[in-house]
Amino acid sequence: MAGVLFLMTALNLTPAAAQDYKIGNIELSGLSARAMLPGAKVGGAYLTIINHGNEDDRLISISSDRASPVQIHEMKIDNGVMTMRELKAGITIPAGQTVTLKPGGYHLMFMNVTQPFRKGETVKAKLTFEKAGAIELELPVGTP
Repeated sequence: MAGVLFLMTALNLTPAAAQDYKIGNIELSGLSARAMLPGAKVGGAYLTIINHGNEDDRLISISSDRASPVQIHEMKIDNGVMTMRELKAGITIPAGQTVTLKPGGYHLMFMNVTQPFRKGETVKAKLTFEKAGAIELELPVGTP
């Protein structure tokens, strides 16, 4: 067992590494969701989207059996004031470019969560792209 842990450390691997996904020209990596604090009804999730194609694509919807609805949000600071808004038209993923959904920027917002996200579990979600289509994935839950 010590040899396995040494090898994982030497290779910079973790036992619960997030899985990468690919659909059409779209690659998804760095998937994560945050554990929810007691009493919270919303949860956030993050990922990196790479468009390897020659045409723009658009993330147009997300769904999950754990929340309804799941929205695409943008958070930003305008004149010193933090604002957050739903991006009803989705997010464009320009051809040959990367878009990162992260805290303080674009992110997925799970509303009316039926069962709080707990550290160590995964949350299933379905992402739909305008051109690449739909893909089901699992978001590993980390710390709040």
